[in-house]
Amino acid sequence: MNREIKAASVRVIDSEGKQLGILTLQEALRDAGEAGLDLVEVAPNSSPPVCRVMDYGKFRYQQSKKLQVAKKHQATIQLKEIRLRPKTEEHDLQVKLRHIKRFLEENNKVKVTMMFRGREIAYTDMGRKIMEGILSELEEKGVIDQHPKLEGRSMVMIVAPKK
Repeated sequence: MNREIKAASVRVIDSEGKQLGILTLQEALRDAGEAGLDLVEVAPNSSPPVCRVMDYGKFRYQQSKKLQVAKKHQATIQLKEIRLRPKTEEHDLQVKLRHIKRFLEENNKVKVTMMFRGREIAYTDMGRKIMEGILSELEEKGVIDQHPKLEGRSMVMIVAPKK
């Protein structure tokens, strides 16, 4: 009998945050109904369980708005790609370097891809030297995320912005 009474009683907190005390579940529901609000269980594992009188629809709306604001301020990092060839001329290489630096300043990662066509695959060492030259140019702007690695007919390197 005593256990039944305890199970049917809850600690109630009103909409302003004041404690109303320990009430039976029926009394708590009646008080919430009179106020035109909902009775929401906030701590089911405590003894007795804690319930709060609140507008649950408004509470869920505010929670979704908080999530939207948090998502909006979340930093998104994109992966940009720059493609090169071993025979890329010096001026074109400088233009691509400027693009890489701009991407790094915008806090994006950059995937530098050196593509080898036909017999160019025999000159992977030349492609690696160009990649190392790019790395030396980017020392102050970025850090290497993935070292130059040959994948099929292309050499790939990923550079991340410095923090």
